[in-house]
Amino acid sequence: MKRLHRYILKSFLGPLVLTFFIVMFLMIMQFLWRYIDDLVGKGLQFHVLAELLFYLAASFVPMALPLAILLAALMTFGNFGERFELTAMKSSGIPLQKIMLPVFYLMIFLTVFAFYFANNILPIANLKSRSLLWDIQRQRPELNIKAGEFYNGIDGYSIKIGRKNFKTNMLYHILIYDHSDKKGNIAVTYADSGKMIITPNKKDLIFNLYHGQAYREVINKNKHPVNRRDKTFPFREDYFSQQTLVIKLTGFGLKRTDENLFKNNYSMLNLSQLQHFIDSLNQQLGDKKSLFQKTVMRQYFEYVRLFARYHKKDTLSGKAKHTTVAVPFDLWNAFSGLSNSYQQSIIDQGITSAQTTSNYVHNIRRVIEAQVKWIRRHQIEWHRKFTLSFACVIFFFIGAPLGAIIRKGGLGMPIVISVLFFVFYYIISMSGEKFVREDVWSPFTGMWISTFILLPIGIYLTYKSTNDAAIMSPEAYSHFFRRLIDRISHLLSRKRKD
Repeated sequence: MKRLHRYILKSFLGPLVLTFFIVMFLMIMQFLWRYIDDLVGKGLQFHVLAELLFYLAASFVPMALPLAILLAALMTFGNFGERFELTAMKSSGIPLQKIMLPVFYLMIFLTVFAFYFANNILPIANLKSRSLLWDIQRQRPELNIKAGEFYNGIDGYSIKIGRKNFKTNMLYHILIYDHSDKKGNIAVTYADSGKMIITPNKKDLIFNLYHGQAYREVINKNKHPVNRRDKTFPFREDYFSQQTLVIKLTGFGLKRTDENLFKNNYSMLNLSQLQHFIDSLNQQLGDKKSLFQKTVMRQYFEYVRLFARYHKKDTLSGKAKHTTVAVPFDLWNAFSGLSNSYQQSIIDQGITSAQTTSNYVHNIRRVIEAQVKWIRRHQIEWHRKFTLSFACVIFFFIGAPLGAIIRKGGLGMPIVISVLFFVFYYIISMSGEKFVREDVWSPFTGMWISTFILLPIGIYLTYKSTNDAAIMSPEAYSHFFRRLIDRISHLLSRKRKD
């Protein structure tokens, strides 16, 4: 039996490793396709791209592992069925549950590993990859001045060239506007030809200009420098046969942001940190609701005291109408007992107070809704660490019996079925997550709904596979429909005879 278990594990581990790297490759390609515009043309060094892809691959592990398990289980047990090895095992008195047992133990280990990875390694991988991607997105593209177009990628300068000679790297009809002093285009340099050189550290851009002139306005300090209506500015014009112009380049190197700015994001926290943030955010939400209730009640009681103050003034002046004020204080009786001037004042102040309270309620409602959504984000991430890990077991109980039923190995049929099941799982998971974010479902219901749906499917498939049910056989379904049609025809013929 131990030799058989080793054979089953060996047959499973090969497809598992293969499918895992295939799934990882597809996910990385999907990411590169999505962010290709942010990566191309930045002059990134190889080690920067390698670092980004490494951390991205680590962040994709919790999602890729369940799909790889599903595909590997389908391939392994499909190969067993296709080569009649599964039939031989069952004919020897070994039930399907015992055949699946060594792989099931491996699934328990992979589930624990996936949970440990999601809780301890995934937050670090997310922090590294997203902070590095943020830095890459903020990096400026490589210096690329096209002929016939103004290039404004350098702060304080606008550069245009007429044409390029790609064999000699010579530039012709060079026009450089210098507004680095933030006083407008007060300095212009024109040259018939020249060469452009970027220093190896990419900190300076050097222009070697030939046969040109430089024009600069001299602004009088006693006059406002931006008053362009004044036509009395003196200027200086210089002619040169050769001149070297050095422009400082800023923002072209990759500047790494402090990772502490991103570490409090929900996707970069482990379970204990997420729980701490959830408790803190719930406490803040409770304080905001309590403050909201106190503020509204305080405005109401201030309005009631306003009634009482006006009623007291009318009573002391003898202008109050013959009405009695009930105890506890009755607003309508108090209002009816006031003079017309006080009644109008109460109405005006009531309208103002109602508008103020309405605006306050609207603003505090948006604040509370934003707070609830932020709490839901943390709760989603807390449950996701468990659901993605448990998905390894679910997909194994779907893939193994389904592979034994269809009895097709290789990468053809297993890939089709795996993709269908994974898309089904992904749609349910994303729908549940959306309902949680919108506060329609509780976090537990929304995040575990895919598990509640797929786990019974896995149990049903295991049961059918144990009983050798041909649920994937076309002959079985054709036989069922033929019997159904014959039964309907028999009932219709008996009805005609009656």
